[in-house]
Amino acid sequence: MSDKLTIHHDRAGHQFETTVDGHRAYLAYVDLGKQTLDIYRTFVPDALRGKGIAAALAQHALDYAKREGYAVIPSCSYVESYIERQSKQADGEAG
Repeated sequence: MSDKLTIHHDRAGHQFETTVDGHRAYLAYVDLGKQTLDIYRTFVPDALRGKGIAAALAQHALDYAKREGYAVIPSCSYVESYIERQSKQADGEAG
């Protein structure tokens, strides 16, 4: 499902968001200045869980941060574990 998502970046609201079947999921961040984003919350309603939506939001936010030259502080435990999983997968592919 995540490849069919339309993710909107609400710059004023500091969120990446998507709506699926009337349910809104989002990832929220704070721009701390000095090219640093603190990603502090990921929310996916129960009706949408287990469909890769949180991962898609996290990847979208991380891609944005990389493209714009931001460092990321993953205060959200989901994003922190997502980054760790991606790092392990990348290490596995390199070896």
